[in-house]
Amino acid sequence: MINKGLGKGLGSLLGILDEEENVSTNKQYDGEEVVDLNISLIDVNPNQPRKNFDPTQLNELAQSIKIHGVIQPILVCEKNNRYMIVAGERRFRASKIAEKKTIPAIVKNFSDNEIKEIALLENIQRQDLNPIETARALKELQDSYNWTQEALADRLGKSRPVIANTLRLLTLCPEVIDLIEKGKLSAGHARSLVVVTNPEVQLKLAEQVINNKLTVRDMENAVKEVDKNARKTIKVKPKLSIEMQEFKDIMEHKLSTKVNIKGTENKGKIIINYYNQDDLNRIYDIINSIHN
Repeated sequence: MINKGLGKGLGSLLGILDEEENVSTNKQYDGEEVVDLNISLIDVNPNQPRKNFDPTQLNELAQSIKIHGVIQPILVCEKNNRYMIVAGERRFRASKIAEKKTIPAIVKNFSDNEIKEIALLENIQRQDLNPIETARALKELQDSYNWTQEALADRLGKSRPVIANTLRLLTLCPEVIDLIEKGKLSAGHARSLVVVTNPEVQLKLAEQVINNKLTVRDMENAVKEVDKNARKTIKVKPKLSIEMQEFKDIMEHKLSTKVNIKGTENKGKIIINYYNQDDLNRIYDIINSIHN
């Protein structure tokens, strides 16, 4: 447990550990008391929204920690005589690689909802998150707290279009999302792709970007070309005249089945739908009775 009995001045001078040698209270960070926690007493948050930690970046941070120590303390809460990380798991992991025995930490009491919110917000504000991790964290905040895009934007200090465009990345097909997560496709390229609704076309364009090293502008032009071609191939279904629509309605009523009419009063075809042999025999009997 944290020893709060020592005055801050005395604790700072002596750097005294408590009787279990797990905590030292001798620093301050932004007005908060910082303690040196034994790393063996710290657990990661099982609901940490960030899933990927780049090994190279972790090793680089570990080397820096070996030389300079941990500059910014991690944020933890106490649970069952142990400590769970609320923010700062990357620094914790790097400290373990650096073979540090303790790590500076700020200990706070948080509810489960507060832990989740802080962890999500802290991750979203990081610069090294990939766009999909950011989008998933935003979506989780939105779903967990029923926040609108405006509320998210206000909470994070970002514009609503930025929030909207980031969330739209989650509508991309899984294969393209995987390319973004692996860093093969940039956020700019991905944002250009979200207007393409066909998953196969999305993946084809993404692969063109990777194979041909296309710029975001190149991607935007390619997407415009796809959209232009798609509009050319769309055939507008002509609407039936009022008289033909009434005729269709009468047939469907008399035959008790769906009827399609293609064409005009001058030329076209009528398609009568049936769904099994009994249905066909029933329609046959109706038409045959009219003939008789």
